[in-house]
This record gives sequence, C-alpha cells and structure tokens, in this order.
Amino acid sequence: MSDTPSSPAAAAPRSGAPGSSAARVDITERPARTAGSGAAFLVLILYLALIAGSIATVLRVAFDADAGRPVAVALVSGASVVLVLALLLMFTSLVIVVPGQTSVRQFFGRYIGTVRRPGIALVPPLTGGKKVSVKVHNFETSELKVNDLEGNPINIAAIVVWQVADTARAVFAVEAYEEFIKAQAESALRHVATIHPYDEPGPGETSLRGGTDHVSAELAAEVAARVELAGLEVVEVRISSLAYAPEIAQAMLQRQQASAVIAAREQIVEGAVTMVDQALRRLETDDIVTMDDERRAQMVSNLLVVLCSDQRTQPVINTGSLYA
Repeated sequence: MSDTPSSPAAAAPRSGAPGSSAARVDITERPARTAGSGAAFLVLILYLALIAGSIATVLRVAFDADAGRPVAVALVSGASVVLVLALLLMFTSLVIVVPGQTSVRQFFGRYIGTVRRPGIALVPPLTGGKKVSVKVHNFETSELKVNDLEGNPINIAAIVVWQVADTARAVFAVEAYEEFIKAQAESALRHVATIHPYDEPGPGETSLRGGTDHVSAELAAEVAARVELAGLEVVEVRISSLAYAPEIAQAMLQRQQASAVIAAREQIVEGAVTMVDQALRRLETDDIVTMDDERRAQMVSNLLVVLCSDQRTQPVINTGSLYA
C-alpha cells in the first residue's frame, strides 16, 4: 500500500471540465416585485411635483433680491439635492415595457426579477434593467460543407425558429445568447448531417433527402438540448438547402441517372415479359397457330426485341421456312 495520503482536491472534478456544472451560472427567471399602472402614475405625479417645487424654489430665490446670500445658497442647494434625488428615483423606479419585451432588473448587480407585464410599472428604486425580447426570432445558418454517413461531401443549411423562454438564463448564463444559438445550431447541423446518408438509405436508416421531416425533428431536438442552459426555446428547425458538393455533383448526377435508367429498364422488361406471356397464351388458347419449342423461342425473341428496344424496329418478312 502507498503511504501517500489521498487529497480530496485531487478527487474532486476540475472546475470547467466537460460535464461539470461548477462553472455555470445557476439562475432561473422569477417575477420582479412591481406595482400596477395606477401606483406608477401616482408616483410619477409625486416625482413631477417634487421636481416642479424644486425648480420653483430655485427660480424664486434667484429673482428675490431681499433674500440674504447664506439663505439663498442654502435654499438653492437644498432644492438642487431634492431635484437630483427626485430625478434619480423617477428614472430608476419607473419602467415601461412594450408587448414582446421584458425588463430584467438588477439591484447593484443582484438579480431581483423580470418584468413581463406590458405597460408602465413601478419597480424598486435604484435598480437597473436590461431589455430582453421574447418575440419569435429566426435565422438561417451559413451553408456548411460536411460529409454524410457514406463520406460524400454535401452542402447543407437550415432555418432555426426560436425565442427566449427564460430571460434570466439568457442574460446571465451565457455571454451573448444570439451568437450562442447560432453557433450551437451549426454544430448540431454538422452532427446530424454526418449520421445520415444523402440518399439511398439502408435498412433502418433515414436519408437527408427522403426523410426531411424526420431529420428536421431530430435536428430541432438536438439544437433545443444544446441551448437549454441559455434559457432558449426552439420552435422549429427546417433544412433550407441540401445538395452534393460541386466536386462530386456531376458524378452523383450520373449515378442517379444510371439508377433511373436501371429502374426504367426493369419495369420495361417486366411489362414485356407479361405481354409476351399473354400473347403466347392467347395464340394457344384460340388455336390460332401451333408452335413447337423452337418456333416458340423465336416468337419470344422477336417480341422481346420489339418491346424492349430503344429504337423503332424494322420488320423483316420471311418467305421461306424457319428450318430451311
């Protein structure tokens, strides 16, 4: 056994290590203590009355020649202090919130709540606020060049529709939540594009081109999981651009054309065989002609050539015998 004692600090997870929440801001939105519009208007009238009284005092002293200098200085100083305090309290205790926006309030750096109700509201004095929009936003990611599941380079982009759900996390948990969601959306788009083939999926797979709805839902879930710590909600994610990279686009087009030609040929051959079978059965059923195996084979060959040929066939009239 080793004589070296184990250190608790060595066993504890490092701050900022992957998967550790020690360095994250643990904060959740809560409503701020506010008064309604009626109380806000009363306080506003009171502040205006104090400001008007202070200004009137200053003007009266300025134009009163009978007032002594010490008295005048004292009155002006007192009125100025009252004026400054009234202005300070008015600007810090009254907040106007428009629809679609909120005001995140802080008291000397301490979060005290969020004002969501639109209109004028009375908040605790000497508090600062930051406006945060809770409207629905959207942006389109830049066109990314990634490799799909089969290693083919593709160009892909997506449109992300989102909004702020928790204003406290959006302001305090991340540095800039708008830039944060853009970076996380591009990262999630790269990851989703690499785990799906562009087309021709195998058993149990979903292609980017054929399973757009499934891929979009998977992408939205991944983006939402990445931005949850910032208090953001993902409304919808849709792929807006999807194509092969230019360097392989021509080769992939030829492959698609070849696949289409093969599929068309298979359908043509299947239809031709069915028609030949029906023709031979009809000839034998109606006793129109009696054919041995060699004549039957010749008939099948001629019919398949006519039905499967890309070009118009030229008939050849045989006036002799097939065996001659």
